[in-house]
Amino acid sequence: MTSAASPSPAAFLDLAQDVALLAAALIDIESVSGGETAIADAIEAALRSQTSLDVTRDGDAIVARSALGCAERVILAGHIDTVPLPAVEGARGTVPSSWEGAPGEGVLWGRGATDMKGGVAVQLALAARLFPSRSSAHDGATHSARTSTGRDVTFVFYDHEEVEASKSGLGRLAANHPDLLVGDFAILLEPTNGTVEGGCNGTLRVEATVLGEAAHSARAWMGKNAIHASAPILERLAAYEPATVAVDGLDYRESLNAVGIAGGTAGNVIPDRCTVTINYRFAPDKSIDEAEAHVRALLDGFDVVRTDGASGARPGLTHPAAAAFVEVVAREPLPKYGWTDVARLSELGVPAVNFGPGDPLLAHKDDERVSGPDIRACLASLEAWLTA
Repeated sequence: MTSAASPSPAAFLDLAQDVALLAAALIDIESVSGGETAIADAIEAALRSQTSLDVTRDGDAIVARSALGCAERVILAGHIDTVPLPAVEGARGTVPSSWEGAPGEGVLWGRGATDMKGGVAVQLALAARLFPSRSSAHDGATHSARTSTGRDVTFVFYDHEEVEASKSGLGRLAANHPDLLVGDFAILLEPTNGTVEGGCNGTLRVEATVLGEAAHSARAWMGKNAIHASAPILERLAAYEPATVAVDGLDYRESLNAVGIAGGTAGNVIPDRCTVTINYRFAPDKSIDEAEAHVRALLDGFDVVRTDGASGARPGLTHPAAAAFVEVVAREPLPKYGWTDVARLSELGVPAVNFGPGDPLLAHKDDERVSGPDIRACLASLEAWLTA
């Protein structure tokens, strides 16, 4: 009789190593959405053994919190999942990671290098530097000095960000442990090229449907072609001029586009139905209901149904902690055009910004990469701000 195999031990993550090498170690643990358990196990084990933080796990999401009793608490958050590995054979943005140039100094390639294991590595390095376990600190004086941040910190590592919102690990934490996400200010370590990006646009998807009348295509005059009848929808979208909206000092560019069209059942049938899918990226001065009303007004006369949407988030730069952070980074803040979980944090009452290493334009691409010096620069900015 053979006994059941015991679970494999978690991969060891040395949080004291160079942060760029730590990012490579994280990339080497494959964590496509739905398969985050191995990386969550490794992160949990590292936090419990190498930091003095209080650690809570919910599924494959992990929260580690300091308990210094400070008057202010900041949240540093990042997702641990990635999009699927490249389908192109030989693509460098895959797993395991690889270096172009000297390890730690050159360019790090691999799935998640940009989105967003470079940022997660910074979170983990900060947790170990600022809140080391007594066994890992050299002495009591070092431990005391490192934890003199003046702020309590909550580190959030969550699963299922790259898939539908209903599976979000951050959403699950908000539902199951809302007390763990209480804070005065938050930073989401999404890639921003090391520049603070405030808030984010909202996103809305709707379907505009036109009905016709089916007929044999040899006797087309007996029916009404729904695809042809959808032309005014496309004409209105093509003529639409998207706005640039100033919100709390940042200019958010909007966009409104057809992203899909479906109609027809067979090559010899006049289509009796055509549906145009439309995506509206709207500035955070609007609620999702206001965004929907805007699209409905443009498409007046057509049947419009909302299928998905998420509100945006205002910049969050008016908070004193945000102002101090922007001063440390010493770059002009920019708006975030895409949707990120700063919107979810904002809904929880925590003003939030995006800030992380890597070019966001490389996210999800087969050549995903980030430089080692950029990861270290991100770490240096956050550590300087937290210990100022």
